[in-house]
Amino acid sequence: MLVNCIAYQDGRKLAEIPVSDIHNYVSRPDCFVWVALRDATPEELESMRIEFSLHELAVEDARHGHQRPKVEEYGDTVFAVIQMIEAKDGDLALGEVNIFAGPNFVLSARRDTTQGFLAVRERCEREPHLLRHGSGFVLYALIDSVVDRYFPVFDSIETELETIESDIFAKRVPARETIERLYGLKRKMLTVRHAVSPLIEAVGKLHGGRVPAVCLQTQDYFRDVYDHLLRLNASIDDLRDTVGAAMQVSLSISTIEETEVTKRLAAGGGIFAAVTAFVGIWGMNFKYMPELAWEFGYPAALTFIVFICVFLYWRFRKSGWL
Repeated sequence: MLVNCIAYQDGRKLAEIPVSDIHNYVSRPDCFVWVALRDATPEELESMRIEFSLHELAVEDARHGHQRPKVEEYGDTVFAVIQMIEAKDGDLALGEVNIFAGPNFVLSARRDTTQGFLAVRERCEREPHLLRHGSGFVLYALIDSVVDRYFPVFDSIETELETIESDIFAKRVPARETIERLYGLKRKMLTVRHAVSPLIEAVGKLHGGRVPAVCLQTQDYFRDVYDHLLRLNASIDDLRDTVGAAMQVSLSISTIEETEVTKRLAAGGGIFAAVTAFVGIWGMNFKYMPELAWEFGYPAALTFIVFICVFLYWRFRKSGWL
């Protein structure tokens, strides 16, 4: 679906134009057209391919979707694939945006995502001195917007981890449920990592060394995005280590609790074994057994058994087994 199609010249908006008039504007000096599509149909992508002379392989990638984040060059056109991440029902949903940037046009086609780029367009239009750089600046603004949206997702994962850590030490949640939550958190981090890590290499192609022509005047901006990605990637690695440590702590606490239970059971078994031993001895029905004919034998036996139980309980309690 076509979201908007707007022509710009010398950093300022000219007008919203129909797709059929695109060729009239891309031929003007200092003029470029910015087209935004959402869940584009094959027919719409084919129409854009014809209008902007896009490479068939790039259009095919945009048509099928589910591509790894990347930046590729097709002649004087840059084709970028970026994954978009949204929090949805306690999980992370993946979307995708495909960006084509040429000397006189920018085409963004997003799919499987509710987040748009209206704010990006408004930002660019508020900065005509930067928008004057043309499609290269728009490409930067779109990529920068997606990267900025990664940080709240990462912050929510970090907050969730802090909550789980508090529950671990407060023992409010069973160990099994805690491990399941930590593994769910690890899957979310892998989702973010798979979106960020390939993008580091891709954005690295847009600053320093051999840079595509459309990005020559915006290398410093892409370097800033590159730094953000490096910082985010390092934070993901640190958080992944923290999740691993939290898993080990949770398992260790669970093992300690099981050991405490085992010790209590062993202590109780020891007391019961002592009682059983004495009762078993006095329960033997020999005719000439010494204590059988004693008048105070029964109360003495009960007193002795109680004394042994109390003594064993005191010793186990003192040693921390009870």
